Amino acid sequence: MTAHVVRLVIVDDHSLVRDGLRARLSVVPGLLVIGEAASGAQALELAAADAPDLMLVDVGMRGMNGIELATVLRQRHPSIRVLMLSMYDNREYVLSAIRAGARGYVLKESPTEEILAAISAVWAGGNYFSAQLQNLAALVGATPPQLTAREHEVLLLLAHGRSNKLIARELDISVRTVETHRLSLRRKLGVDSASELLKIAVTNGWTTL
Repeated sequence: MTAHVVRLVIVDDHSLVRDGLRARLSVVPGLLVIGEAASGAQALELAAADAPDLMLVDVGMRGMNGIELATVLRQRHPSIRVLMLSMYDNREYVLSAIRAGARGYVLKESPTEEILAAISAVWAGGNYFSAQLQNLAALVGATPPQLTAREHEVLLLLAHGRSNKLIARELDISVRTVETHRLSLRRKLGVDSASELLKIAVTNGWTTL
């Protein structure tokens, strides 16, 4: 990969994923997996103790997600480069990760060769995005999707688990109108579940957990 041995930490809350990544990456010359973390908190402990060169971070972790972790790493340990490895390819996750300081974003379905190419590019000071994400990566710095005031209200209520019927009652609108706003949110944000909407709302500072 490079003349320098890249010291890497794998961050994912699924042990099988960590085991698989370690098996794939530990045999690569020039790459040394120095640790694993099952949570954002553990990753921060490793960052402080071992000062890795690069962290391979899952986006969708429980508790502190990968985007939140990247934000904290940029503030506390700006020399550590972050490469996201995720199953999510929707617009908002990719842009939020980049804005949080991630230098690349690779899908978990990617072959080992692409993950290695991403690590090499990020370590060399560049950026790397899976081919499917190139158009999204080009939008870095673009204005996030603009939500109407009502869409914003509906998003926050959906993110906190309200049903369409409860939202209609709380906002004094029809269930059909709620459904219309929900479809608009899905089109603009690329997600629909309460958990995904909550992550987006937290990432953008619209609400807190």
